[in-house]
Amino acid sequence: MLLVALLAIALAYFALLDGWYLVRVPCAVLRARLLQPRVRYLLAEQRYADRVLPSDLDLLLHMNNARYLREADVAHVAHLARCGVLGALRALGASSVLAASCARYRRSLRLLEPFEVRTRLLGWDDRAFYLEARFVSLRDGFVCALLRTRQHVLGASPERVVQHLCKRRVEPPELPADLQHWVAYNEASSQLLRAESGLGDAAKDQ
Repeated sequence: MLLVALLAIALAYFALLDGWYLVRVPCAVLRARLLQPRVRYLLAEQRYADRVLPSDLDLLLHMNNARYLREADVAHVAHLARCGVLGALRALGASSVLAASCARYRRSLRLLEPFEVRTRLLGWDDRAFYLEARFVSLRDGFVCALLRTRQHVLGASPERVVQHLCKRRVEPPELPADLQHWVAYNEASSQLLRAESGLGDAAKDQ
């Protein structure tokens, strides 16, 4: 009976909740904090290796587009844990939330193909951190997909987080030109949506 109960709990966990995601994210954070050396350079690239599994496939038998976002999310969490940003957020009583993302798909990743998610922090402004995730096939080094994300900081500012982490004020690096265009697009989109809703500039996005 105990075995049946455990199987029923496991079935309910994976049927009603996003089970693997809820397991992988804490494991990625623990691995970054306990098993990997601390990354001192905030803008350093970090690599997270993985392989395309049957559960990642779509009807065309390559990795589902949504899976790229999922894998990037796990890699981002591991990246921020290893470079100390997550710890700084917690110390300041702050948190971060995904506010925008942009993806380019250049070539499919196939079943059992090994790949790396190469993550780096591109910079920050007064409200958000900007991260990049490159999906690189380990078969030939081709960049199969490129994701950019905007992580808004709630309860503090990116400048305060970096200052807490580095124990000094750090000037943010200049964002790449293409990323600046994307940031401008997001701001223009926000202004249009606020105008359509009649909220004006008083209501800000996350």
